Amino acid sequence: MRKIKLQIQLSLDGFVCGAGGEMDWLVPDWDDVVKNYVAGLTNSADTFLMGRATGEGMAVYWPTVQSNPESTEEEKWMAEKLNGSPKIVFSRTVTCINWTNVRVANDIVEEVKELKREPGKDIILYGGAGIVSSFISENLIDEYHLFVNPAIIGSGKTIFSDVKKTMYLKLVNAVRSKTGIVILQYVPEKENEMNSSHKKQVCETNTKTLNTADFFIKNNVRTDIICSGNR
Repeated sequence: MRKIKLQIQLSLDGFVCGAGGEMDWLVPDWDDVVKNYVAGLTNSADTFLMGRATGEGMAVYWPTVQSNPESTEEEKWMAEKLNGSPKIVFSRTVTCINWTNVRVANDIVEEVKELKREPGKDIILYGGAGIVSSFISENLIDEYHLFVNPAIIGSGKTIFSDVKKTMYLKLVNAVRSKTGIVILQYVPEKENEMNSSHKKQVCETNTKTLNTADFFIKNNVRTDIICSGNR
């Protein structure tokens, strides 16, 4: 089954932008580690989802990249991929986005169910706090690819504001870049796996505790014997 993969940048304290939408804290220039990771992630998908603001912004920028002589080869490749692939913009306020291969929808859950039933590669979700929060609260994300930037901004918008119940995640991969960005890949941990993992951790902790207690008991007894012999 196709997977929904979230690709998003965060500050170290978990914000996707400042309270007023500020994003000047993002690392401006990526190194090859980040570029190659993004290329691999992008290449794993053939459909792209986004919110209205992200969709409108991308619709202005990406169609111009391939004809721009100042564009890099990486940018041209990304432009070809995004412009030529199916895209869905989720919005309750607009019905049309001026971009190729794009359509507007408003029912996130039904669209995702339908997309997952269709054949194809995986699906990448872009967007801001609003759309991503909706996906997270509905448990629609299969993989989290979090690009953590080396900045603490103190306040702003978060993608976790709609979470009502603790969600457990399993770390699959961590990639460190010389830019200071750390890319963390998580997948949701299923309840039975989480319980099994938790029980294993509890068992290991209890074993370590017993071993530690046994060590101290034996050594304290030995010390008492030695000390009593010197009295």
